[in-house]
Amino acid sequence: MTPAHHAVDIAGLTKLYPRAGGAPVTSVDHVSLSIPAGRVFALLGANGAGKTTTIKMICGLVVPTAGTVLVEGLDVRRFRRRVMARIGVVLEGTRNLYWRLTAWENLLYFGRLRGCRGGTLKARAELLLRDFDLWDRRHELVQLLSRGMQQQVAIACAVVADPAVVILDEPTLGLDAEAARRVRAWISALTRGNGKTVILTTHQLDMAQELSDHVAIMSRGRIVASRPMAELLEMSRVGAYRIRVKGTLASVCAGPLQRWNLEPDNGDTILLGHVTQDAQLYEVLDELRQRRVPLLEVTPAEPDLEDVYLQLMGTDAPAVR
Repeated sequence: MTPAHHAVDIAGLTKLYPRAGGAPVTSVDHVSLSIPAGRVFALLGANGAGKTTTIKMICGLVVPTAGTVLVEGLDVRRFRRRVMARIGVVLEGTRNLYWRLTAWENLLYFGRLRGCRGGTLKARAELLLRDFDLWDRRHELVQLLSRGMQQQVAIACAVVADPAVVILDEPTLGLDAEAARRVRAWISALTRGNGKTVILTTHQLDMAQELSDHVAIMSRGRIVASRPMAELLEMSRVGAYRIRVKGTLASVCAGPLQRWNLEPDNGDTILLGHVTQDAQLYEVLDELRQRRVPLLEVTPAEPDLEDVYLQLMGTDAPAVR
């Protein structure tokens, strides 16, 4: 894939923060990534892994210590104003709206700030508010809306000027199930239907697996994996098994079962684990036989991003929701 097909190119990106009386703290450590255009790109990692600092450098909010960021071929440091016109961003934990304006006024304000005007802006603002089921609440002050509604208005403001690249940091945090479902469907439509590039950070690995075409995983400021989703999922398929037994099986601290995850399921127990050779699977089955646990099913496990993530991250893995 040539750079012309990349929405974002990052090379040697590094960010150091000074520390009084000691060596600088490294937040991002020589990160290099190429993010394909028109795809959903998930950036995953534990809290403090460097994800938010990386996306802030992509959109020009943090100046790198070293390295370069190109957005649609434009260097962010040299052409920051032009790059900002091409990016829509919603940062988690940041007030992305003016609370004393209504939802409608916020969309018009941020649209005009990014060069969108007149009937085009109003039409896009109406379309977005209807997509998020907020049209009837458009004249209410943002500060009076629920946390979930505020998040959806913030997302609408980020894309009202039709940017080519959309950065969403924990976009479904605080949303109820229906609102989260609506946001997921909308993210999918952004790329599948409109050709936008979405950079997504989330701890919700099921959402990342559902929506993403490519995944990069960060740990301690570095990239530990960056592959198409299909390749990462294939890693979890090899040697993964799902065993269903009848009744409740207590956690096991020793023997061949100790490395298997046990999950209760409608009165049965499901064991999930990996083996590197067939003999290890036979040992597990023999252990269950000796315990006189009725065996119901043994099947290869379906590919799962959480499984791959935990393998790669080890103890750095965050709680998964």
